[in-house]
Amino acid sequence: MTPTALIAEDEPLLAAALRAELARAWPDLRIVAQVCDGASAVREALALRPQVLFLDIRMPGMTGLEAAAELAEEWAEDHPFPALVFVTAYDQYAVQAFEAQAVDYVLKPVVPERLARTVQRLQARLGEQASPVPAAGGDDATFERLRALLAAPPAPALKVIQAGVGNTIRLVPVDEVLVFEAADKYVRVLTGEAELLIRTPLKDLLPQLDQSVFWQVHRGTVVRATAIRTALRDEAGKLSLEVAGLKERVPVSRLYAGRFRAM
Repeated sequence: MTPTALIAEDEPLLAAALRAELARAWPDLRIVAQVCDGASAVREALALRPQVLFLDIRMPGMTGLEAAAELAEEWAEDHPFPALVFVTAYDQYAVQAFEAQAVDYVLKPVVPERLARTVQRLQARLGEQASPVPAAGGDDATFERLRALLAAPPAPALKVIQAGVGNTIRLVPVDEVLVFEAADKYVRVLTGEAELLIRTPLKDLLPQLDQSVFWQVHRGTVVRATAIRTALRDEAGKLSLEVAGLKERVPVSRLYAGRFRAM
């Protein structure tokens, strides 16, 4: 089977250079799409299902990391998740990607010798996927690394949520919150007794929450771990949580499903 790849790079000259060097280093590789932003990368990757993704770290609207995370949540269960290669002009991001054990990273401008080593790693990865005996870890290991890479550095712990209710400000202790859920321009704050809306984006709240107390279970949902009663899969394999104090079940995305395994 001819290996396939997608390139997401917002600088046309650098995208062309990467494509040209890949043609030399890996003649059999077929580039099925070349896009210039993260949202397009997600859309085309879901439609075309390439085996390799070259994702620029910094792109308009959605970063390469954010695109990879969204794809992990939307990717079909019956297809291996693509091998990830992060493309960056910044050494610190390259180090992050390597430490997170993405297949590899490529620094801009592309150095042929370095790209050749990346190609070797990719070919080995695709060979493992084609093997009748799957490599240990598989997609779960990739998702665990992505979660680690996406984790924001901790900020001072948040103690109280200030939510506007009409002309008043209601103060809710974080210790009473069961779920934070992104909803359009707001975040729903669910307690056992109330539902409130705040304007602070979830991505800004996350660094202020104790990750041992609040578990992220979806790109837009964080749940108090001690309130989770059961984790159940439906007939389609989708995972959801029963949370004490809530009537509604909380869906878990594929990216975070690895949290829920019997000890």
